[in-house]
Amino acid sequence: MEKISKSKEEWQKELPKEVYEVTREGGTEAPFSGKYVHEKASGTYTCSNCGLELFASETKFDSGTGWPSFDEAMNREHVELKVDDTLGMSRTEVNCARCGAHLGHVFNDGPTATGKRFCINSCSLELKKEI
Repeated sequence: MEKISKSKEEWQKELPKEVYEVTREGGTEAPFSGKYVHEKASGTYTCSNCGLELFASETKFDSGTGWPSFDEAMNREHVELKVDDTLGMSRTEVNCARCGAHLGHVFNDGPTATGKRFCINSCSLELKKEI
C-alpha cells in the first residue's frame, strides 16, 4: 500500500476543523456526539482522510461508551497500533496505515471472541453504505 504524506497546511486546507483536530492532532470527540455512534446501516467504514477501508459494519457493536466500537479491523494491515502513554495511562492508539490519521484506541475488553474494542472517533470515519 502506498503511503499518503501531506504537510500540516495541506491537511488543514482539505479537512473540516473538527476532523483535522481529531485525526491530525490526536484529539477526541465528545462522547455520544459523533454521527456514527448509533448508526446501524450495513456497509464499510473508511478513513475520512484518505478513504482506506477500515471496519465492516458487521463488526460494530454498542459499547455504551459514546463512540463507535468494532471488534476487529477489516484488514489488520490497514491499521497501525502504537503505545500511547498520554493522560497518565497506557493505551494502544489506532491510526490509518495509509495516511497516519488518528482514529481512536483499541482496548482488550471487547464482548466478542476477539476480546477487542476498537473505540473510534466518528469524524475519522466515512460510512460507505451497502445498496
